[in-house]
Amino acid sequence: MRVREEVIDKVVREASAATIGVRREDVAVDVAEWAGGLAVRIMAKMPIPDLADTDAIRDGESILERIRRMQSALAEEFSWLTGREIRRVSFTVTGAIIPARKSVK
Repeated sequence: MRVREEVIDKVVREASAATIGVRREDVAVDVAEWAGGLAVRIMAKMPIPDLADTDAIRDGESILERIRRMQSALAEEFSWLTGREIRRVSFTVTGAIIPARKSVK
């Protein structure tokens, strides 16, 4: 792997983690040349509300809606960061991150 490719992978991974709202250790990316631009594959855990928090579940958007929104936002951000045309952003959810419950004293 060339240095430039390593830098692009790192920038894409950092931006993905920030947008998703997880640690960069919870994100893996694969960036490849595709159709005259770049194709980005993101594999990450997704933060979800505590399943006992019915208000947050009811008021929040679905996982699919969140992923579609993130794909669009990340495609624009990756293009700006890399100076390359982003042809595709695919997303694979590898798990869930549930916030720790707060104890009541």
